[in-house]
Amino acid sequence: MLNRRFLRTKVFQALYAHEQSAGGSAAKHEKELLLGLDRTYGLYIHLLLLVGEMRRLAENRIDGRKAKRMPTQEDLAPNRYFVDNPFLVKLSESRVLLEESEKRKVGWVGEKDLLTQLYKRVEASAEFNEYMAAGTRSEAAERKLLVDLFVEHIAQDPGLHEHVEARSIHWLEDLDLACTMVKRTLETMALRDADIHLDGPGEDAAEEREFITTLYRNTIQNKEEDERLIAERARNWEADRITLSDMLLMRMALTEARSFELIPVKVTLNEYIEIAKAYSTPKSKNFINGILDKLFAEMKENGTIHKVGRGLLEH
Repeated sequence: MLNRRFLRTKVFQALYAHEQSAGGSAAKHEKELLLGLDRTYGLYIHLLLLVGEMRRLAENRIDGRKAKRMPTQEDLAPNRYFVDNPFLVKLSESRVLLEESEKRKVGWVGEKDLLTQLYKRVEASAEFNEYMAAGTRSEAAERKLLVDLFVEHIAQDPGLHEHVEARSIHWLEDLDLACTMVKRTLETMALRDADIHLDGPGEDAAEEREFITTLYRNTIQNKEEDERLIAERARNWEADRITLSDMLLMRMALTEARSFELIPVKVTLNEYIEIAKAYSTPKSKNFINGILDKLFAEMKENGTIHKVGRGLLEH
């Protein structure tokens, strides 16, 4: 199942594009939203494969050193901690990842120079060298290495960014989101599982599509009323003085609180504050929190918000 924050962020981007289009077709932007989700998932698969490629390059490096004309003892008995990292092995041998990559026609064939550059960066990193020098490694340390290498070195590489931009301008726009998905997969992998679990559409695809379309359509439908409610509680600010990103995030939060009975209000509030940290101004977090706190309290009191099941949880 796709991460809900990822879905909210994609809806926010689609709503922002719709607002900027000054009366453009909402249906057109909704269609682009759904296509964009699929593109981002393809990039996620592409990047996840990249982590496994680091193991193949390490194996090739070991084999190359053994084949030297006059190999050293270290060449003949290499340190295999990295290539034997159980999480890296699981990822590089994943059948579900291979099947998904073949279906989407993504992979790293023909990218030898970039892959070599990335592996050299990994091999030169402090995290890699500390890991290779450690006498013992816990399961947590094995996992942490992959997360750190991906987040701090692979995802930050300018050559990777150039590669992504060359493949698709849409991919470049969604690189941060796809990297977050890869990080989440690495953090949640379990050695006891038969294979890895991809952070993508599966049995819940219909539910995810309903969440996206309902949030998108209802936010547009409720625009006038929600902007009025927000402006009335924004310390006498006029609606047009509130930044577009802040207004959209608050409108989405109000729509979500009304439209989804199973999502706790606290979850909704926290999610949009987190998105504001990435997409709005430094002061937005406190501003949005203050306005939504007031509105949610009033909506609970007048019955506009109705929650059932797990939606009743406040913590």
